Amino acid sequence: MSADVTDRQRRVLARLVAEYIDQGEPVSSAWLAGHSAIGLSPATVRNILARLGEQGLVRQPHTSAGRVPTDSGYRLYVDWLLGIRKPTRPLPDVEARLRSAGTVADLLEGASHELSRASHHIGFALTPASASVRLHHIDFVNLEGRRVLIIVVATGGQITHKVVETADRHDASALTQAANYINAEFAGLTLDEARAAIVGRMHQERALYDALMARALELARTGLAGVATGDTLHIQGASSIFDELVSGSGEHTNLTLDTARALVEMIEEKHRLIGLLTQYMEANGLTVVIGAEHFSPDLQPFSIVASRFDDGERTGTVGVIGPTRMRYQRAISVVEGVSQAVTKVLEDQ
Repeated sequence: MSADVTDRQRRVLARLVAEYIDQGEPVSSAWLAGHSAIGLSPATVRNILARLGEQGLVRQPHTSAGRVPTDSGYRLYVDWLLGIRKPTRPLPDVEARLRSAGTVADLLEGASHELSRASHHIGFALTPASASVRLHHIDFVNLEGRRVLIIVVATGGQITHKVVETADRHDASALTQAANYINAEFAGLTLDEARAAIVGRMHQERALYDALMARALELARTGLAGVATGDTLHIQGASSIFDELVSGSGEHTNLTLDTARALVEMIEEKHRLIGLLTQYMEANGLTVVIGAEHFSPDLQPFSIVASRFDDGERTGTVGVIGPTRMRYQRAISVVEGVSQAVTKVLEDQ
């Protein structure tokens, strides 16, 4: 904790924050003296709480009430937790469930679900736009009539399917030859490079005289148009915010129906939330953003605990969003464990 906080003040603040997180009620000096095993008299605890109040670390909701932590108090508490925490234990059950994912998108969707389930908050997994995602291969599959299934496989296990209606019927062998041509010419390029190269090849007059080449280029252009390369956000557990309101857990926080609605609207729009989350995730390792530290007023009733994953080829962020009165120790452990599990699964793919 801060150098301005003595050891006794740190112990009292840590116990107050832990009790408030657990019970959701203001904590009195009498309770701290009698139940927290800190070995201090009620009068001493009152003096310490008064000093912590002067430092802006605790506040009194009402004159006769006990104290609750401020965002600054939570910050000192979390910094203390981070300083004493032990290495996160592996989560083999979570890793085993994530290994059943067929694609990277499925893996990250599963990660957001695991985070929400374990923390009882909103779980998210964010992957940034990547110029390094490359075309691994493309397949064309003949369907009934003039329909063709286009399968695009990118590095990292990203798979996209698209069914298109073509002007002519195609037999399986012709489609295989077309896919072989595309893979020989463009596999290994980034998706953006492959798109540009295919469009450029289509504009070459000589390509128009080869029916196989023209067919292959048109199908590949159509298939690649459906592959997203922008930021992707997977999110689960938005209803947990309203559960806090219904249970009364948000009574002594800034969490109201209006703030919950604002967050849900941000989740539905996604691009706004992606923009805000991206600002916090530039550093490697664990990130904790508490209340007033947020750039957006809509997020200030909430805290975010997040961790980056990186397998050497793909990076991203997993984390949880919950009220400032969240169980930070559990949230930190869960987020770090899921981040490690995601990294291990990606490294083994």
